Amino acid sequence: MNTQKMPLKNSLCLLLAATIWGIAFVAQSVGMEYVGPFTFNGVRSLIGSVILVPVILLLNRPKNADSRTSSGSAASQGTAPSPHKSRDLWLGGISCGIALFAASNFQQFGIKYTTVGKAGFITACYIVIVPIIGLFLKKKCSPFIWAAVAMALIGLYLLCITDGFSVGKGDLLVLVCAFLFSLHILIIDYFSPKADGVKMSCIQFFVCGILSMIPALIMEHPQISSILTAWLPILYAGIMSCGVAYTLQIVGQKNVNPTVASLILSLESCISVLAGWVILGQKLSAKELLGCVIMFAAIILAQLPEKQK
Repeated sequence: MNTQKMPLKNSLCLLLAATIWGIAFVAQSVGMEYVGPFTFNGVRSLIGSVILVPVILLLNRPKNADSRTSSGSAASQGTAPSPHKSRDLWLGGISCGIALFAASNFQQFGIKYTTVGKAGFITACYIVIVPIIGLFLKKKCSPFIWAAVAMALIGLYLLCITDGFSVGKGDLLVLVCAFLFSLHILIIDYFSPKADGVKMSCIQFFVCGILSMIPALIMEHPQISSILTAWLPILYAGIMSCGVAYTLQIVGQKNVNPTVASLILSLESCISVLAGWVILGQKLSAKELLGCVIMFAAIILAQLPEKQK
């Protein structure tokens, strides 16, 4: 079996997820003009969870008689829930929800203090962090990965370090979020073959939404009027970014090398820069653009296959 090959369906799912997330950086930035970060993430996650309920009901409709004869092919496409255990589903959904809660809120707070484009590219550091964490999980790293780490550090310096040799607060928060998203990717890699992807996605958003609303109610005291004012970015982030994109990630990442999957997902960084420029009019300096180019080169270098001996 060739593990390097990725089915076209998986590639398209991950690419579409990256596109939705890249544009979502704009929605996240605009939405916080009206509500706090915890409120934004709490409401969008709960919307994403609710949106997936009818999808789950639709996918679990009783099949016709001939479905029994084609159960083998259905399982290979990830639609047969029979081999899955409810323990793995709930454990995976709750674990993903906790990781997503931490990662998305660090990102949301970081976006308050930096531009959409910079936030997108720093978040993409997970492409280098994922294989590094893999070392501690007894997974070998190619020499290309270490070169990519060095390039990513140079790119981050050009992108984030200001004239006074200090990292902006927003940049640092988004960097922490990149590490947390790396953990999220590895958790999905572990649980996605063991559980129904759409159900696990629904559980993770419910967990993330509840965990986000607790500090939102304590610290931000959200008003219904403010939430309604930010209806457009919240609905985009809830329906598209949560309900659609994260489900596409879980489905698309199934039985796929997490490092290979993270390459496609990292394209959200390029899309976020374009979206910030086109929609919000945010521009990067020549130094920051050079940092973006070097970081993207590091992202590609990290994916080069090692020669077989």
